[in-house]
Amino acid sequence: MPIRVCFVCLGNICRSPTADGVMVRLVADSGLADQVDVDSAGTSAFHVGEPADHRSAAVARGRGYALTSRSRPFVSADWNRFEYVLAMDRSNLRNLRRLPGAHGFTGTLALFRDFDPESPAESDTPDPYYGGADGFDEVLDICERGCRGLLEQIRSEHGL
Repeated sequence: MPIRVCFVCLGNICRSPTADGVMVRLVADSGLADQVDVDSAGTSAFHVGEPADHRSAAVARGRGYALTSRSRPFVSADWNRFEYVLAMDRSNLRNLRRLPGAHGFTGTLALFRDFDPESPAESDTPDPYYGGADGFDEVLDICERGCRGLLEQIRSEHGL
């Protein structure tokens, strides 16, 4: 059974799909696609069924990543589906902790940037939605570092 990872932001159209796309490629490039499964979700249902924001997708495409996920809300059943649930910021981490099933979750519930070796403790991944183009590049940089750190942690914890 694969190890399952879910990245979670607010609307599931910028940050979490970017992390999803980066992690999918890193996992595939490492030959672990059959052992690590990746998904993303949002703590809101603002954009259900929508693809990633066109600006996130364009920046990711420029670096060779495909953002193929569709926005969906994180639901209570997800607590039983994932070993790693990673929030993109403290607000979404608080929202996740309030959801039914959170108290019984035995996996890793953490901030995504905890896996970024260049990040100070408890750092948020900034939401680029209302900002300029530079914000999308910054988020992709953070996602690349964080996903590399996460994959290293998964490999270490699970002997992959």
